[in-house]
Amino acid sequence: MSFNDILILALIGLSAGIVSGLLGVGGAIIIVPALVFFFGLTQHQAQGTSLGILLLPIGFLAFWNYYKQGYVNFKIAIVVALAFFIGGYLGSVLAVRLPERTLKIAFGILIVFLGIRMIFKK
Repeated sequence: MSFNDILILALIGLSAGIVSGLLGVGGAIIIVPALVFFFGLTQHQAQGTSLGILLLPIGFLAFWNYYKQGYVNFKIAIVVALAFFIGGYLGSVLAVRLPERTLKIAFGILIVFLGIRMIFKK
């Protein structure tokens, strides 16, 4: 891996961390497209790599800041985390069987739909 690759990867990670900490969104919104565009990974590879990155307690420091301010609802977090654990497995079973083009289209539609909904929802 070249120095430029390491630098770009560090910038991707820093950007994902800032956006996640600032807006509370999943880092995959930054990481997956960046890995596809800058490193030529397939959609499957980018999604799998993103999950590997986020598997560790990456968000702990951001979580800690929100917790100290009283902004964490543990009951909701635990229920969603457990469901997310199961859903992540089920989603990955489906994703690895889908063609790459289908995954790219689904990912793009999701991001556009959520963006439009966030902007125009009252």
